[in-house]
Amino acid sequence: MTGRETTMDARDTELKKELDAALQARRELGEEYESALVDSFLEKVDQRIDGAVERRVRRQFAEQQTVSARGGRSSGATDSWGERFGFGIVSLVLAIPLSAIGAGVAHLPGLIVSWIGIVGINVVQAARINPNLFGRRRGSAQNGDWEG
Repeated sequence: MTGRETTMDARDTELKKELDAALQARRELGEEYESALVDSFLEKVDQRIDGAVERRVRRQFAEQQTVSARGGRSSGATDSWGERFGFGIVSLVLAIPLSAIGAGVAHLPGLIVSWIGIVGINVVQAARINPNLFGRRRGSAQNGDWEG
């Protein structure tokens, strides 16, 4: 069991205790206080949710700042061979019907337009995966490596 699971179990146990206390108070106080007790319990639940969301946002923001400071990409951004291969396969599979439709409707110009679109999408995907693919690398202009 991880520390996070232990924390979640502790929160769940605490929340169950608060719910039991609210139900016991309702039994003792009667129906006339029911809406106030429910509102109070829901406010506690909202506070817990807000706290959890705030912690997640702070953690993600800190991770993004760390990645930015290192000048790298986030761990969520994948550059795996499988992703590239899968995108290429899907692109080729979809190219067949798109080529047929383009050529059937507008003959050679339609075929050319469909393939320009297919190549364009693949270029955008390649640029997304590797931002430095079509431009100069960071710092190269200061070092005089490339003159535009």
